Amino acid sequence: MSENKHVSHSSLSETEHIDVEAVLAEFDRESNTRHYAGVPKKIVRYFLAAFSVYVFYMNLLSTWPEQIRRASFVGLIIFAAFMLYPARKKSAKKVNYVPWYDIIIGLVGSACFFYYVANFETIARKATRISQFDMIVGLIGIIVIAEVCRRVVGIPILVVAGAFVVYAFSTGYSLTRVVYTLFYTLEGVIGTPIGVCSTFIVLFIILGAFLEKTNIGSFFIDLANSIAGRATGGPAKVAVIASAMEGMYSGSSVANTVGSGSVTIPIMKKTGYDKDFAAAVEAAASTGGQIMPPIMGAAAFLMAEMTELPYATIALAAVFPAILYFSGIFLAVHFEAKKLGLKGLPKESIPNFFKLLLSRGYLLIPILVLIFTMSYGFTPSRAACLAILAAIIVSSFRKETRLSPSAFVDALETGARNTIGVAAACAIAGIIVGIVALTGIGLRLADMLLMLSGGIDILALILTMIACIILGMGVPTTANYVIMATITAPIILKLIPGTPVLAAHMFVFYFGIVADITPPVALAAYAGAAISGGNPIRTGVIATRLAIAAFIIPYIFVLNPTMLLINASFGELVQIVITSMIGMFAISSGLGGFMRKTMPWWQRILAVAAGVALIDPGLVTDLIGLVVIGLICVLQFASRDKTTPAVG
Repeated sequence: MSENKHVSHSSLSETEHIDVEAVLAEFDRESNTRHYAGVPKKIVRYFLAAFSVYVFYMNLLSTWPEQIRRASFVGLIIFAAFMLYPARKKSAKKVNYVPWYDIIIGLVGSACFFYYVANFETIARKATRISQFDMIVGLIGIIVIAEVCRRVVGIPILVVAGAFVVYAFSTGYSLTRVVYTLFYTLEGVIGTPIGVCSTFIVLFIILGAFLEKTNIGSFFIDLANSIAGRATGGPAKVAVIASAMEGMYSGSSVANTVGSGSVTIPIMKKTGYDKDFAAAVEAAASTGGQIMPPIMGAAAFLMAEMTELPYATIALAAVFPAILYFSGIFLAVHFEAKKLGLKGLPKESIPNFFKLLLSRGYLLIPILVLIFTMSYGFTPSRAACLAILAAIIVSSFRKETRLSPSAFVDALETGARNTIGVAAACAIAGIIVGIVALTGIGLRLADMLLMLSGGIDILALILTMIACIILGMGVPTTANYVIMATITAPIILKLIPGTPVLAAHMFVFYFGIVADITPPVALAAYAGAAISGGNPIRTGVIATRLAIAAFIIPYIFVLNPTMLLINASFGELVQIVITSMIGMFAISSGLGGFMRKTMPWWQRILAVAAGVALIDPGLVTDLIGLVVIGLICVLQFASRDKTTPAVG
């Protein structure tokens, strides 16, 4: 959902030149597209814009059966993918070049799904007794959509899906039965993931494209600059705040890292931050944007669909964990700045907060429309459409944000482009879902984890966390969550009886997201390092440390769901807020090795342990944590270490 961000304020515009498109093409497979010029460029542009218009028609006006809606959606996605994405990265550099075999494969793959559309009623009557020709068509369609996923998303998710398909064959299911399930039913390629993608995820992606056209990204950066620019280590804090706000509507950690990082990372380096640390701050904050309510990169609406809980319940439950996550990063950059003796940006370069709100605050109206309409019971599709309409209207308030006809088509085109990767991943996620439904392997996986964990809850959660991180490597946020919700969330519910459904889904969602900064894959960290010129593995390690809250809080979701406001009284809520914030303060200082002065190793260990105890809601753990942290604070503030910068 992200494009390049352009910053209007002078303090943040004087940055070193960064080829944003090159970085995106390198680390974000969805951005590695063919180059067109002249008439071919116009043909592709208007085809993609027409696809977005088709999506609006399909969702708002059509009364087609779900099978027809979803199959036609995938058919168009396949053709667009083969026109835009080459088989190899190097081939993307050629202008107006599409190999003849890509055209043929794209047409054949699309034809397979449109064959289903044209013969839907006949095939529905046949049920599992499909003909040999039907089976061949389905098999080709599955293979082609797998190739689309390889080109656009990557191999990891295909390996997982392939393992599930092999398992189905190993348990005795025939090729015809597997193809029928995966191609001709609503439990395969055109299953729930594509159903969700073709209804409201695609509309939120288009909404993100329209929001970008209003320059809301640069507004967020300027707003963050007005809030934190003058503070100690200001540019890093600006990056944290801006990425949190941008991440709400961005569906890609990598695109968010590159978009805002192209501005914030050079400024952080100039301020005095280490290049790896600067890249890690941006990667961790941009990845965390995916868990930032009220939108959560469209995951909030997807979670409402998967859990059958009200959107408002999910958005509200996600607020405090997100605040803790970003507080942890914010405190970490603060302590790092104190340790290095870094200052903020000069006063004259900081925009006025209230003037910014008065002059450009109207850009927030589409997001407010989205929140209010969803809260009042509108369907996600209609809420997204109303938010898009609001974005078009508010863009006309000022000349520099006004959407010209060309910019309007640009937004439709960008929305369609950004949909391809998510749709491809959702289609493959549908294969995983279909095999789980066909074979019942989900229960077997739960039994296996139960055996490995020996019935110990915390060990079962650790194993589930590892599975989530592996399954989430290189997969877009929304498809990532669908996979987690299908495979790993039911495992938690079985392993730990009594766990609230929302807690289980939040657990797997968080760990699926942090795969973007967890080495060795860590795509967001790699993208940040490409901008900073740093070491990607070291950047990933630092980003993981900065995002430590995301590795602690999910365990609390399951073991003590009051953090998600589940059955929490007002008194418990106040206690959780105060103690958890103190806990993040302790963890951040302990991991950074600095509070008022440099911390010896034993203080660092105690600080982290006490912080974890405070984040876990409970009277005993809170008392232990407060006593230990109080002791460390006395030692830190009693005398001053002359070798480190003073606070003040």
